[in-house]
This record gives sequence, C-alpha cells and structure tokens, in this order.
Amino acid sequence: MMKFVAPWMMAFVMLQPFFAHSTQSTRFSFGVIAKPLKATAGESMVRDAIEESDADKLAFVVANGIKAGDENCSDEVYNNRRNLFDKAKNGLIVSITASDWAQCVSAENRSISAERLSRLRDVFFASEFSFGDSKIQLMHQSTMPKFGLYAENMHWRVGDVMFATVNLPSNNNNYLNAAGRNSEFEDRQIANTDWLKRIFLKAKISKLDAVVIFCDGNPMVNVEQSSFFSSASKREGFADIRKQITAFSGNFQGKILIVHSDLNARRLSNASGIDWKGNVGTLHTDAPWIKISVDPAQPHLFTMKNPSISTQAAHR
Repeated sequence: MMKFVAPWMMAFVMLQPFFAHSTQSTRFSFGVIAKPLKATAGESMVRDAIEESDADKLAFVVANGIKAGDENCSDEVYNNRRNLFDKAKNGLIVSITASDWAQCVSAENRSISAERLSRLRDVFFASEFSFGDSKIQLMHQSTMPKFGLYAENMHWRVGDVMFATVNLPSNNNNYLNAAGRNSEFEDRQIANTDWLKRIFLKAKISKLDAVVIFCDGNPMVNVEQSSFFSSASKREGFADIRKQITAFSGNFQGKILIVHSDLNARRLSNASGIDWKGNVGTLHTDAPWIKISVDPAQPHLFTMKNPSISTQAAHR
C-alpha cells in the first residue's frame, strides 16, 4: 500500500507550505497584461498597462508575454521590460510566450531559442517573489531537482483559487518537424505534465473553487484547425496537454480557466470573452490589459472586462 500512497503524499507535502498564508476573502480581482503586438508600441503599451492596472486595487497582475514578435530578442529589451515590471505597484508575475524565446533567431536567421530561454530564466525567474511593490510568494518548478531548468513554471494561491504559469508557446508548442529527437519539446512536455499533475492534485485535495492557468498557446483548441498549422506537420503539439486537462476536469468540481495569448486559435464572439465548455473556460488576453473578477456568487465564478474599452465607451 505504501508504494502507492507515498508519491501522492510527497507531492502534497511539497506544495503545502506555499498555501498556508492564503486565507483572504474569496472575492478579489486580478489583471492580465497582453503581450505587445508591434515593436513600435511595445514599451509604451506595457508601461501604460502597468500604470492603469496600478490604479486599480488588484490581488496581482500577470504580464502574459514580454515583447512583440517583431521586437529584438536582445538583453536590452529583456532588461528594459524587467525595469518596467520592477516599478509596478501591484505584485506582477511574468508568463512567457513564443515571441519571447521560441521564435528568436540570430542575424543569420538561425534559431537561438534555447539560449534565449535560458537568459529569460535568469532575468525574470531568479526570485521566489513577484516583481512590483506587493510581493507575491511564488513556487517555481525549478525547486524540484528533476526539473531544475523550468523556473518559468510557477504557482501561487489567492483564497480558494490556484494560479499557475505553464510554458506552452503558441507555435504548436514549439514542436519542430526536424529529423531526430525533438528534445526541447519532449523534455518540456515531461516537465509540464508533471507540473500540471501536481497542481491538479493539490486543487482536488484542497477542494479549491478553481485553477487558473496562464500560457501562450490555447491548448484546448486543436492546432490542426487553426490557420497556423501546416498539413505537413507530424504532430499536434498540444494534444497531450489538452488530454490531461480534459481528464482532470471530469474529476474536478471546480472551474478551470485558461488565460492565453494565442492569436492563431480561433477568436470567440462570446460577449463575456470566456468560452466555457463544461467546467473548462478559455480566455484570450486582449490589449492592453484585462481585469478578471472572482466572485463565488457568480454562476461561472469569473467575470472579465477590458478597462481601456470601458473607459473609452464612458467618454463617448
């Protein structure tokens, strides 16, 4: 019997210390800053979104992407964004996207994704606390020896909701059609699967109201049905993660909300912005930032609004 119990209890114990402080009211709001779409507005959009979200009383803010796809993948750009994040008043947490590392190339048009991902980990994920004045304590997957590289995968908790970042780049999860072993994809897939397993286990044992996942690609959309996917592709990069999330949702009484930045996935006409299928919802992060409120009195627990659009409408 102990052979089966011990791994489950070990996972629970590893997660437990980081939730002891989570006793605040279950009604709260958080913000999500969209990744810039163009380099010309990259820095200004991020700065304005931070200033606007700082003016609101939020539990925390997630920057769902660091830079635009056409911005340079240089240390200068990374350090510039880090400085902006450091100046935030709200606790600010970074979730990386494909344009931050997976799509980076050298002057010779050769991929430098592995080196840039390593640099991102040094610049943005070296601390156990968030950026900003209000420090949020974070649990990094890299604290586990087996997954020491994956500092970008983090989780934290507010009230009865678990929040987590997962590195799922929108370019088909960075699955490459190259010959030989697709090592980056395969190794990260193992890490992500283990990370989600631990998060889902904690949520179920603690009977939490919800799990919120921040990522780049939308894993619940079959990439084969998107404009990005090529018929020559050998594998749909999100299939295993989608299967894992779907399996957990069937055994979880709460909600699962996936907040993504995927421009390749089909956009929704849903007025609420959140596309619910059973207890799994997906939400695209619209520019410049969105505010999500958590209220147990609401049927779907979460409500979303784009403060910038609301402000523009009020002045018409």
